[in-house]
Amino acid sequence: MSTDVNHGRGRGPNFVVIMTDDQGAWARGRTMPELITPVLDELGASGLELTRFFCTSPVCSPARASLVTGRMPSAHGVHDWLRSENSGVSTEGVHYLKDFETTPELLHRAGYTCAHAGKWHLGDARAAAPGFTHWYSHRDGGGNYFGAPVISDGVLGTENGYITHAITENAVRMLTTLADGDDPFYLQVHYTAPHSPWTGGNHPQEYVDLYADCEFPSVPRLPAHDWFNWDHGDLAAAMDSPRENLAGFCAALTAVDRGVGQLLNVLEEAGIREDTYVIFTSDNGFSCGHHGIWGKGNGTVPLNVWDDSILVPFIINRPGTISPRLDDALTTAASLHATVLELAGAPAPVDPLIAGESIAPRFLGGAQELDAARKDAIVIFDEYGGTRMIRTATHKFVLRHGDAPCELYDLRADPQELRNEYNNAAFSAVRDDLHAQLLGWFAAHSEPRFDAFDRPVTGLGQTSPVWVAAQDSQRYVKPGVPSAPGA
Repeated sequence: MSTDVNHGRGRGPNFVVIMTDDQGAWARGRTMPELITPVLDELGASGLELTRFFCTSPVCSPARASLVTGRMPSAHGVHDWLRSENSGVSTEGVHYLKDFETTPELLHRAGYTCAHAGKWHLGDARAAAPGFTHWYSHRDGGGNYFGAPVISDGVLGTENGYITHAITENAVRMLTTLADGDDPFYLQVHYTAPHSPWTGGNHPQEYVDLYADCEFPSVPRLPAHDWFNWDHGDLAAAMDSPRENLAGFCAALTAVDRGVGQLLNVLEEAGIREDTYVIFTSDNGFSCGHHGIWGKGNGTVPLNVWDDSILVPFIINRPGTISPRLDDALTTAASLHATVLELAGAPAPVDPLIAGESIAPRFLGGAQELDAARKDAIVIFDEYGGTRMIRTATHKFVLRHGDAPCELYDLRADPQELRNEYNNAAFSAVRDDLHAQLLGWFAAHSEPRFDAFDRPVTGLGQTSPVWVAAQDSQRYVKPGVPSAPGA
């Protein structure tokens, strides 16, 4: 289905894809009254919002790789957040997606001009990734909000200002240029917010002051879970001082909201708002006290795939094309790749390992919400190294490599995933069925050289590809514990 109808300029639809870093689906103004994000609130209210949109891995780099390839980590080889060594800081830079035709590459081939502003975190960012014409990138992927290392016009430098503002300013410049061109465009704006650090002067006081008297009553403050990893400095500090850190977390999102408003203004002033799909999402979920942890998949030992770690916001908005509604059908983030290509009318190569199909038919041409039977038939898969998950509308099964504990949850009776029924005989039939489904699905959607189910993925970061020679496999995880996991 080609959807290249354009209301004004006679070219295919444009795309502005906005992504945050570490924002759980709960951290939206619609579901968190304390959060001040009026632009995003309106974007969701006037567009299609998927309320059960699941990333493919509960940590940034593998989840981001899936978004632009449509493959699971075991089929693209990125399995943990990529440490700075991959950007050529102390070693030769690594290009993790060099063997794949990504969304921007395929769009570029179809006549699109592609641009990137912000976090890349899929390997060496010192030069534009294939498919991109405009490029402003964080060198690594995270860290302090002032003094960030960035690549602008091919030159490595330091962004002395607030990195969220800098990403917005560069995106606005790119968008202004793209809007004046003759080609359809794809612009991805990837913020590092609201990733830690949240305190220590990392966010302008004007944003922090908005939350000065807020106690954040909608956010749970549970006792620390037995699996919570106290070795992560920022996360341990947040567990001990949640109000101060929640203020910083929310301040970071309010700054993003202001930036989104600036981008929408450019589209409006150029007269191409109705010609542009605006998509908003996050790379992975996050807990700020939920489930008794601060963090995501690597905020615990063993690594977790609880819903708060994998459920992310997703909005797609195009006035006159998409009707406003909430959609609670289970959806994998691996579907974004195929969806954007279909909306653009861009040819996509046949890929037998693709893990997500286009969801465009669910919201175009007067499409209605899926009926209950079709919703119940949807199955979601997730993975983080030696942790793999299958989730249906009613149950979740988690398989772990080696002696690490497995999990089974009855999501109807226990939506917070508090009671592990794995050893409960009453659930043995469900457990065995889900186990078999999981094994069969990953066998069909993995590639041995990219698979890491039995490799040492620890949550401490990836320093080299999993497809290196066996004798070099110990380079995969660097010893030591970072203060901010998943930067």
